[in-house]
Amino acid sequence: MGAKGDETRGKLIEATRTLVEEQGYFGAGLNRIIETSGAPRGSVYFHFPGGKDELVAEAIRQSGRDIAALIDSVATDDTADSATALLNAFGDRLEASGWRSGCPVATVALDVAAVNDSIQTECAAAYTAWEQALRIRLAGRPDADDLAASLLAMVEGALLLARAKRSREPLERVARTIRAMI
Repeated sequence: MGAKGDETRGKLIEATRTLVEEQGYFGAGLNRIIETSGAPRGSVYFHFPGGKDELVAEAIRQSGRDIAALIDSVATDDTADSATALLNAFGDRLEASGWRSGCPVATVALDVAAVNDSIQTECAAAYTAWEQALRIRLAGRPDADDLAASLLAMVEGALLLARAKRSREPLERVARTIRAMI
């Protein structure tokens, strides 16, 4: 595929990532994706023969890698400091979006993971990668598996509450709780 094809494919994925994070699976209709991306209609099925599900799956896959990289980039040896830095980074991202963007996977997972196997697989893979990135930060602790899952659940819940309340306060409270736990 040439540079123009790669650029069009990238625009479709980026538009899908934004739309599904802000409006969920059903809010990201193909017409909206095409309009937002500026890509020609025929490009969707050229680049994604599986249609919307294949496009959303790729958007989730890329978002999952980005968040795993964000977790990895929080450079500190102190797990509580790492969690606080991560919650601050998510808070900055959420606030900068006008409270529209929280978790790039949660909205889609809530919409269709129970009924769409291909999307569920990508959502599960993203969450597994994030849990693994957290687990690495907890290396050496006998409770690393359970604690990584709990931290992820706390971060996800805090993001949901922060978005609903349009406030960083839930993120700050969870950061304090994590500090007390660890």
